[in-house]
Amino acid sequence: MRRRHESSSTATQPSVSNEARVKSTDGEDSQINVHVGNPRRSSYVWLTLFMIITYCCSSIYRYQFENMPVPLTAEQAGKRGFSEIEAMKHVNALTELGPHPVASEALDSALQYVFAACQTIQKTAHWEVDVEVDFFHAKSGANRLVSGLFMGKTLVYSDLKHVVIRILPKYVSEAREQSILVSSHIDTVFSTEGAGDCSSCIAVMLELARGISQWAHGLKKAIIFVFNTGEEEGLNGAHSFITQHPWSKTVHMAIDLEAMGIGGKSGIFQAGPHPWAIESFASVAKYPSGQTIAQDLFSSGAIKSATDFQVYKEVAGLSGLDFAYVDNTAVYHTKNDKLSLLKEGSLQHLGENMLAFLLHVAASPHFPNATETEEEKSQNNAIYFDILGTYMVVYRQKFANMLHISVITQSLLIWTASLLMGGYPAAASLALSCLSVLLMWVFALSFTFLAALLVPLISSMPVPYVSSPWLVVGLFAAPAFLGALTGHHLGYLLLQNYLLGVHSRRKQLSPAIQVEIVKLEAERWLYKAGSFQWLILLILGSYYKIGSSYLALVWLVSPAFAYGFFEATLIPARLPKPLKLATLLLGLAAPVLISAGTFIRLTGTVIGSMVRLDRNPGSTPEWLGNFVIAGFIAALLSLTLVYLLAYVHISGAKRAIILGTLMLFGLSLVVVVSGVVPPFTEDIARAVNVVHVVDTTGNFDESQQLTSYVSLFSTTPGKLTKEVEQIKEGFVCGRDKAVDFVTFSVKYGCWTYNDTKSGWSESEIPTLLVNSDAKGDERITQVSMDTKGSVRWVLAINTEEIEDFKFKDTRNSEELIPVGEKSSVDGWHTIQFSGGKNSPTLFDLTLYWRRTGSTQTSDNVVDKLRTDVDKTTPITKRILMKLPLWCSLFGKSTSPHTFAFLRNLPVNF
Repeated sequence: MRRRHESSSTATQPSVSNEARVKSTDGEDSQINVHVGNPRRSSYVWLTLFMIITYCCSSIYRYQFENMPVPLTAEQAGKRGFSEIEAMKHVNALTELGPHPVASEALDSALQYVFAACQTIQKTAHWEVDVEVDFFHAKSGANRLVSGLFMGKTLVYSDLKHVVIRILPKYVSEAREQSILVSSHIDTVFSTEGAGDCSSCIAVMLELARGISQWAHGLKKAIIFVFNTGEEEGLNGAHSFITQHPWSKTVHMAIDLEAMGIGGKSGIFQAGPHPWAIESFASVAKYPSGQTIAQDLFSSGAIKSATDFQVYKEVAGLSGLDFAYVDNTAVYHTKNDKLSLLKEGSLQHLGENMLAFLLHVAASPHFPNATETEEEKSQNNAIYFDILGTYMVVYRQKFANMLHISVITQSLLIWTASLLMGGYPAAASLALSCLSVLLMWVFALSFTFLAALLVPLISSMPVPYVSSPWLVVGLFAAPAFLGALTGHHLGYLLLQNYLLGVHSRRKQLSPAIQVEIVKLEAERWLYKAGSFQWLILLILGSYYKIGSSYLALVWLVSPAFAYGFFEATLIPARLPKPLKLATLLLGLAAPVLISAGTFIRLTGTVIGSMVRLDRNPGSTPEWLGNFVIAGFIAALLSLTLVYLLAYVHISGAKRAIILGTLMLFGLSLVVVVSGVVPPFTEDIARAVNVVHVVDTTGNFDESQQLTSYVSLFSTTPGKLTKEVEQIKEGFVCGRDKAVDFVTFSVKYGCWTYNDTKSGWSESEIPTLLVNSDAKGDERITQVSMDTKGSVRWVLAINTEEIEDFKFKDTRNSEELIPVGEKSSVDGWHTIQFSGGKNSPTLFDLTLYWRRTGSTQTSDNVVDKLRTDVDKTTPITKRILMKLPLWCSLFGKSTSPHTFAFLRNLPVNF
């Protein structure tokens, strides 16, 4: 019995020497001693390894994005340094004014404060420095951008005021003709005091101007700081400065400061087109921060936003840098963009970086040649990324092309040689290992999408993780990881079965040893398939010249080098051994170091954007936000865990991993169902809008049929049941009444007609009057428009009926929009107007009809108008007071204030 037991043990766990006869490289048989150790690895080792990698990723993120510099006092910084303590005084003063949108009294106060601060800088500047301060009043203008968020729109403005300060060396005459522009905006949206967006930027600029006014006597260029207004209404401040101010003609480089959250490290998310600015920044910045991947996402349109940098680049043809705060992006444009949430050290980080950068470029004797062909611009695009916020790597697309082609060529040659040497079995093994990667993706996405469908069914809110982003680890990362492991393991079993058939024809080895050899060979093929995945991504990224392809390069080269250093062999007689732990650690060290923090930061940004996911409230299914988060996380895990998963299949850790993952997922579901962690809090609130609407659409005669109601809607996915229960006021919710706010529509919302007739008068209703309508071969219609008390409005013109139009200010007969080709989106061209209190309200519109007009459009109107009024009626005041603390008004350039009028001009007027 004892002898039989020992024989059985030997068969199941072969770890003894065996003689085998294999073919040598010259084709002759040779006898070798083969020692195949037990490949089964300890579960404790791999669970510990996984936890260490997770901890490293978290530590890298914290060091890269949360390790802030210590704020300096004025004494510590000195006259020429940057002091966050001093800058915070400016933030405090501006936020104390409350929301200060365009045309508000609060904005006038903010302008006066900034103007007074600039005058103080002028008085205290170094005696060899000229400081010129200008309170600039811009004329009316029209801004038509050809790309991005404002396609199909003409942005019209009037009566905008800016503060401009120019600092230059007194005895360098040529400095007046060579300037560096630093710009940000004073105005906020109507719903927030704007501590982050962008009082923090204004404060940094004021403190920078103070410090540079003590340094500038050694510079060769001027530095212009523009504190503009109108950015939140369509980048109008930047456009009015760059097209109207005389100093704008001297600008050769533009730096824009922005915020898409509140505080944290302000990083570069747009650079170029010329790389000189980013190269200069990388060489001198004390705490460099910036990622090409953010630029790629922004330029792709995945992030629905725009900054003044677009105007400087598109209208003025300038190169430069665009910085932004992105911490806690969920508070963007809500009441929670407030001083108490501004992280300590945020201003010091940006200020010290900017001070070093501006002094460096302003001391340069010349600017780079800006006259480049499109091909040269393409070759000179900068690829940049920081490593742990300490060092920034920058190189140009031309070098990237050479590097990528070299790596791709060598990889393809190695793969070709490997497949030629291995023959058909090697090709089949590669195909099956790639199938394993494909199955990993399919199962990871499938499992996490199922979880995404489940979450809205068990939660009171479709996105219950916004206030607690860590919840997505259990809700989506856990099922994605489980799916990835399942798909990868299925592929592993298929590959193992195929290799077993191949090895069964080799009679030199015993069946037990063949089984163990197959496991080891399959493991190696799966590891190599991970590098093949990244090779494909590198080829695609290089072909389309995507800057973020450097990530594919790192994830390909480092693991491949580690494999070649520790594992690769060209001796056919050598049998495989278990992959070394050192191969994994060395291979993943560089990729994790470079990308872990960035991937976590991107995930947090995507989660925060769920607050404003539904741009047309109710138009998207409630599960869509979860699908976006789940798909993003599943993709990241499938990309980054492909090497680690290769090590799991012959370990004893699979059962523990599966059990632990299921427990994490189940615990997260319990947390969501129980409501222990609220979806939103007072500091991270759900975005809602309360608009008192007076609707006269569909009526053109003088005896207007008025409809007055209050509309409650949310850009955050989910019904408004809880909110309405707390507010009361007779709200009814549903999808049976869509509200067209011209720039967007509300497919699901709540409305009440209670007490909506007071607080306004019919004299405030805007008018659209047809003065003449010539219906000849070319139909031309003259329309007069009176927006009454509103200096913020939008007018959409039906381009399926109207071929062209021109738009004039009646007061002074100034043509604001001339006849000419106009782009459209979904058959509409939109005029978006905003201006100061003295902006015009009377306009003439000339419509040139299409000769083959259908007059059967879905809206059956020529144009539609919404005017916004700075007024709070009694009903809206009560609703706002009852609004739950977890809700916040959300503002953007296209959303109405809390009172709006709607009307239109029918086709058959």
